Amino acid sequence: MPFPIDRPRRLRQSPAMRDLVRETHLQPSNFIFPLFIVEGEGIRKEIGAMPGNYQMSIDETVKECAVIKALGVGGVILFGIPKHKDEDATGAYDEDGIVQRAIRAIKREVPGLLVITDVCNCEYTSHGHCGKVVDGDVDNDISLEWLAAAAVTHARAGADMVAPSDMMDGRVAAIRDSLDEAGFSKTPIMAYAAKFASSYYGPFREAAESTPQFGDRRTYQMDPANAREAMKEMALDLEEGADILMVKPALPYLDIIRQAYDRFDVPIAAYQVSGEFSQIMAAARLGWIDGDRMMMESLTSIKRAGASIILTYFAKDASKLLS
Repeated sequence: MPFPIDRPRRLRQSPAMRDLVRETHLQPSNFIFPLFIVEGEGIRKEIGAMPGNYQMSIDETVKECAVIKALGVGGVILFGIPKHKDEDATGAYDEDGIVQRAIRAIKREVPGLLVITDVCNCEYTSHGHCGKVVDGDVDNDISLEWLAAAAVTHARAGADMVAPSDMMDGRVAAIRDSLDEAGFSKTPIMAYAAKFASSYYGPFREAAESTPQFGDRRTYQMDPANAREAMKEMALDLEEGADILMVKPALPYLDIIRQAYDRFDVPIAAYQVSGEFSQIMAAARLGWIDGDRMMMESLTSIKRAGASIILTYFAKDASKLLS
């Protein structure tokens, strides 16, 4: 009915009233916190472009995981930074690699915390690309063998879920087949299904020490202009055995998240990436914005668009506010 009978402001008069009619609700269990793990002991090195986030040795990672679990955060996703890199990414699928050892330590010391692993090669290759480089380009099919081998070693170490982020064609099927053959048919796959070649990844490459030494990743990551192609990529991953579909980045691609939510009957995840985090933090430190309010507004927008799982560097801070 028109004004003056219909007055929407009636339901905005107090915090209690606004809480009562709120349509979108965030909770700590919606969040996954990314962790960057390095060799050594007692290491907790802050990442310059990502205040409050650190490269940590396994012992420090375990301590961090205890805090994360106590806050009720949904889980962690692990990124490994090996001491030595080579052209064949051997550290990625080494049974005693940095991530594999971290999984075992977390599972031993912080039981019950959901541990997801990023399955990619870029942190482990000497050239920083996500697969085997042949004649100046990444060879898709050889790279699948590395990814599948890494996923199996993660599952064997105790990972609850694996998350391939490479954007090689056919990698979900290759990983699913290898996991099943190795006896890990119950291990789910969260596929970075629509991962765009984004400028928002800059701070992450400092954190993961994974900047390509030549060229870029636009021959395998998606063109930011393409939405229909994103739906095709997600449909393919679902057909190949993905259990959860992820969109990355989040805020510049809310339309993709909504389309995925409307089209696919599986949980939708979104990665609020390093550039999204860092620009909010930088503006807050300059006093240009209210950092906490913008943090919560951005996370709410991602969930409202349709993502029930949000990978975010704000996981701890947001969980403290929600508690």
